[in-house]
Amino acid sequence: MFQFWGDGSQLSMDLVNAIQVRSTENFNWTFIFILAVVFYVYWTEFHNKNYDMIFAGLALYGVHWLYEIGNAIIAHFAGYPLWSVSNESTTFILLIGVCWELSMMFSIAGMISLKMLPEDRSTRCFAKNGKKGIDCRLAGAISMALLFALVESFLAATSNHSFIWVYKWWGVLPVFITTYIPFFLASNYVPDMEPAKRKSFLIIVWSLVAVLLVTLIPLGII
Repeated sequence: MFQFWGDGSQLSMDLVNAIQVRSTENFNWTFIFILAVVFYVYWTEFHNKNYDMIFAGLALYGVHWLYEIGNAIIAHFAGYPLWSVSNESTTFILLIGVCWELSMMFSIAGMISLKMLPEDRSTRCFAKNGKKGIDCRLAGAISMALLFALVESFLAATSNHSFIWVYKWWGVLPVFITTYIPFFLASNYVPDMEPAKRKSFLIIVWSLVAVLLVTLIPLGII
């Protein structure tokens, strides 16, 4: 039911080698439906002037794209990515490690994480008997990261190979620490930055994403 580490098997390598990035062979109308849902979520938050939610969503999503680009670069130069998705599990693969459905989920994951925090985000968890406790934003980031790492371990064990880990040293623990914790730290802390710093963070992250995509896709690197 769960797979906690890559197995380094020939099957895993063959599945990765068979990946067709940005192929429309499996394309279907769920692509449009999911996009409409994401638009609805963002527009609802904008209409309700919940700008913190929009900042949280865009912060995590931007970091997510930097990670996916980095993963695709690793695949190009090392032969295999740290993670990948299979042709059979999706309607459209954006980069070797991310499909449309997964990417759209990450586009709103930051909002979900922020909504799960206490209304007063200065609250500290486990603060009792004189203990200062833990910043609820940090505790929330760690909790969400653990949940997502466990879900990924389930996906890695699915029969249609929804997620593929090739390297034996890559699995739940490094995903939890090096990937998901930074994702949710971004969503939980960026909304509370000073307005100028918050804006600078998003501009820098998304500008870098745009430059990398425009440069590396035509070169065939990602």
